[in-house]
Amino acid sequence: MATHKLLLLPGDGIGPEVMGEVKRLIDWLNAAGIAKFEIDTGLVGGSAYDAHKVSISEGDMAKAKDADAVIFGAVGGPKWDAVPYEVRPEAGLLRLRKDLALFANLRPAVCYPALADASSLKREAVEGLDIVIVRELTGGVYFGEPKTITDLGNGQKRAIDTQVYDTYEIERIGRVAFELARKRKNKVTSMEKRNVMKSGVLWNEVMTAVHKREYPDVTLEHQLADSGGMMLVKWPKQFDVIVTDNLFGDMLSDIAAMLTGSLGMLPSASLGEVDVKTKKRKALYEPVHGSAPDIAGKGLANPIAMISSFGMALRYSFDMGDLADKVDQAIAAVLASGLRTADIKSEGTTSASTTQMGEAILKELQKLHA
Repeated sequence: MATHKLLLLPGDGIGPEVMGEVKRLIDWLNAAGIAKFEIDTGLVGGSAYDAHKVSISEGDMAKAKDADAVIFGAVGGPKWDAVPYEVRPEAGLLRLRKDLALFANLRPAVCYPALADASSLKREAVEGLDIVIVRELTGGVYFGEPKTITDLGNGQKRAIDTQVYDTYEIERIGRVAFELARKRKNKVTSMEKRNVMKSGVLWNEVMTAVHKREYPDVTLEHQLADSGGMMLVKWPKQFDVIVTDNLFGDMLSDIAAMLTGSLGMLPSASLGEVDVKTKKRKALYEPVHGSAPDIAGKGLANPIAMISSFGMALRYSFDMGDLADKVDQAIAAVLASGLRTADIKSEGTTSASTTQMGEAILKELQKLHA
């Protein structure tokens, strides 16, 4: 049995709490002989700043580069609002994405039947929802240069962020979306702002060309990103795979999160190129929710997005699709039983702490393996 190297980066706020439930699951997989994971841990975000005055240390970056996959919690909080911009907690995550060349962010939004009423939309709009947002992660306005704030005098300042995309960046994220669609409902919707942004014009041209040249069997639709956001809350089930840039992907995936009932339900995978020789790819898996410092340490956090993120690692990094399916089934069974953390609690359901939810999901997974 192959040994897989994992780096756990719990981070800040509720990160360590939800990561604890993933660690519980990994320990059981190891003990049961179902898989063999070698675990290392590190610091990122505010916790790394407190220890090393950086958002991630060189030692932990080296561990990340050596790992088969990085499992990431959450970073940030008011405690670090005043630290220098270069070492802010979020800079650690951005560096991981950049240095590991994790250009493709996959964010599924699945509405479990038991949670259809927890969504902010009507049941008929979200019941059975299963979409994936493919977000370009290492280009665009978050990384473009120049990125400056200039003092103009007389109390005036000018801030500049630069939206930059090259053809190859759009081509490779397009291929990820089309390949994923082929395994789903065979439909891709590309979202940009070609009506007001030159980067949107290029995005549209390149995506159209890749489709015509390499994926004519897949249905491709184009939509302006603002209209796409409206459609996500009007009738989200019209979509299958949505592909978009870094900025719009950030916003649209958070909108999609609320369709599922809570940010605590949404996992993500950030993937690099497949190495031609080893056939492996660098990858980082993280819940979409933030560090939620207001509930940190209270046992209120929902661990489902974190556990689901590990499930995505099983699927995309370790070719354990069957086990990933069982993790999803275990989550669905627990939700169907009426167990709820505070963020998805509704009348007639049973309250559960972070640990109780994690334990219940593990017990369901154990039943599926019995």
